[in-house]
Amino acid sequence: MPGSVAPLETVVVPVHFRCPISLELMRDPVTVCSGQTYDRSSIEPWLASADNPTCPVTRLPLADTTLIPNHNLRRLIQEWCVAHRSDGVDRIPTPKQPADPSLVSSLVQSLQPPSSDAVVSSSLRRLKTLALDSDKNRALISQNPSLRPSLVSLLFPSSSDPSVDAISDTLALISFFPLSVADSEAISARPDRLTAVSALLRHSSPDVRVGAASLVENLAVSPESRSALGDTPGIIAGVVAVLRPPTSSHPRAARAGAKALLALCLARPNRDAAAAEGAAGALVDLLASAGADRRDAERALATLELLCRTRAGCEALLGHALAVPLLVKAVLRVSERATESAAGALLALCRASEARQRDAVGAGAVTQLLLLVQSDCTERAKRKAQLLLKLLLSALPDHPAPNSDFGFSDLLAI
Repeated sequence: MPGSVAPLETVVVPVHFRCPISLELMRDPVTVCSGQTYDRSSIEPWLASADNPTCPVTRLPLADTTLIPNHNLRRLIQEWCVAHRSDGVDRIPTPKQPADPSLVSSLVQSLQPPSSDAVVSSSLRRLKTLALDSDKNRALISQNPSLRPSLVSLLFPSSSDPSVDAISDTLALISFFPLSVADSEAISARPDRLTAVSALLRHSSPDVRVGAASLVENLAVSPESRSALGDTPGIIAGVVAVLRPPTSSHPRAARAGAKALLALCLARPNRDAAAAEGAAGALVDLLASAGADRRDAERALATLELLCRTRAGCEALLGHALAVPLLVKAVLRVSERATESAAGALLALCRASEARQRDAVGAGAVTQLLLLVQSDCTERAKRKAQLLLKLLLSALPDHPAPNSDFGFSDLLAI
């Protein structure tokens, strides 16, 4: 049991509390039609992997694969866990039951006319709750063919304006269940709908603004859609604003904003617009914050490298005091992908400014790059590091000559 592995090595667990498949303490005991009880996390994969499912214990065919929660046994297990709390055993939480397919169909159906606003809002909330409960629920909801068309209709209503909660829940569900490429391209081809997305990015609710940024990333699926999004007034500015206070304090702002900005900057014309809106500074601030995880950092660094390929983006980064130190710090620190992006952005900045070359040397870039060249990195990362090292060596106060015994020339030729 997670969190109680060590204690269970010394505490004797009753045999009937253990799953016959995993031999672990059951967290969500369910009974099959043969009368045997298993942990749900073990029996579900067993049943899914068999064309003609059988009971693992009796080996008898299962005519019905319905799993019935064994509430009595679960309560006994929970009571046993509480009784052995002094031994370090954690109480298992009461599991949430999987969504019923008929309930999901009913909820999706109620999103469509002529349902009232109150019914729609209630159904959105329940679908969102079910989606948050488990991966299985999300898979079940995602299979409903009417779900995405209903969400699109709610997001772009033809008559009444939905409530803030309804908009927020609709955007949240779209982030759980992304639109198809065809749906995304269809929305991107309609200027009126892109104008509506721009308005959502300026909404008074932080949840709506963050959800709108996730929607932008979902819509930016092709060169044409990225171009249309970038040409719509307010969209790039709105995405950048998600990465800035006050929206940046939202728990999902960093991920939503970084993903959307990277998707937009894949189109070259959007990079100048992003730089003009302060994207470079917002991304550097994201890297400097304690809330950025590895994937957020990878996206931020990849976007910064793209911005450095334009004059406006490069100039914006050259003016940020933390840009070079943070890029140097990212080399060999975050991931292989992040290292390559950081080296590429550093190369662009140091080519553009001798002052930034000195800053990079002062931040320890030479040591980092020498380690990178000798590491098992990608060929692109190694090439960028070699080019950058050649630039930075000239910025060293007493750099060795290329033919000296110091070994730099050999490293650069690797």
